[in-house]
Parts: sequence; structure tokens; C-alpha cells
Amino acid sequence: MRSDPIDGSGTGGQPDAEALFGALYSELHRLARRQLARGGGRDLGATTLLHEAYLDMSSRHGAVFPDEARFMAYAARVMRGLIIDHARALHASKRGGEFELTSLRTDDIDLQADPHELTAISDALDELATVDPPLAEIVDLKFFCGLSFAEIAAMHGASERTIQRKWEKARIYLHARIRGQA
Repeated sequence: MRSDPIDGSGTGGQPDAEALFGALYSELHRLARRQLARGGGRDLGATTLLHEAYLDMSSRHGAVFPDEARFMAYAARVMRGLIIDHARALHASKRGGEFELTSLRTDDIDLQADPHELTAISDALDELATVDPPLAEIVDLKFFCGLSFAEIAAMHGASERTIQRKWEKARIYLHARIRGQA
């Protein structure tokens, strides 16, 4: 994460989404690549995902974030939703979803995840967010944003061990939910 302050037009001295997006573009691009490496469409590139996320996030006027970590967690959730929507659209049997449109790719991510598996993970994480939002946020920050336990602990004002315990609790919950859906 950056250490220099970001000036934005948000309220209360907090930067808005557009200011953070511009300042953190390279980190967001790495986040998009990481998201796609964990399971994305073969015709969806990191830059495309990042720009789609920007369009989605910029349509929410007035969104401000207390710090960069929370903005990155929000961006990760938006990207995850876009990947899930993309996978669902590609594999929708009605409306001719069995036909796949492809575009040229500029990156070389060859890993593919099963769209049903992605949907199950997304549904389980959404369910966790309704049951225990702080646990879901830890999963977003650790798994999707790639933050360390120490960074998450500092952000939450807790010990690193407490965050590790919550991470394990979230993993157990998600594993049980995903296994129950299979």
C-alpha cells in the first residue's frame, strides 16, 4: 500500500473512489490479475476487468473510503462480482450461452475455474457477509486483496493472532457451505 496521502474530493478529508482509483491504478491492475488467476474467463483480461470495475464503482456517486485498504477490499468485491457475472453469462444455456465469444488477450493467464465453483464460492461468501460481515471482510482483504495478517490486524486494531483465528473460522464456514452445495 502507498504511504503518501491521496488528495480527493471526498467528504471529511477522505479521498473519493475516483481519486483512489487513479492513485492506486497499478495496485488495482495487480489485484485484477490476481482475481483472474483465481478463476476468470479466458476471454476476460485484467485491464478489461479493471476498467469494468472502474465503471461500476464510478457510477456510485459520493462513495468515500476511510483508507486505502477498505477501498481495495471494495474493489476486490466489485471485481469478484464482475467475474461471477461474466462466468454466469458465458454459461447460461438459454440465450445461446453455449457459444463463446473470444477476444485477443494480452496476458498469459491460463488457469480456469469452473463457473459453478466460482458461483458456489461467491454465494458462500455473500452468505458469510450476511451472517458475520467482519469475517467476510477479512476474507476479502486476505484472499482477494492479498493483504498480510499484520496489515489486516493493524487496520482492525486487533492482534495478528486474532485475525488468523478469524481467518480460520471464515475458511471453515466457507468450506462447509461449499461442500453442502456440492
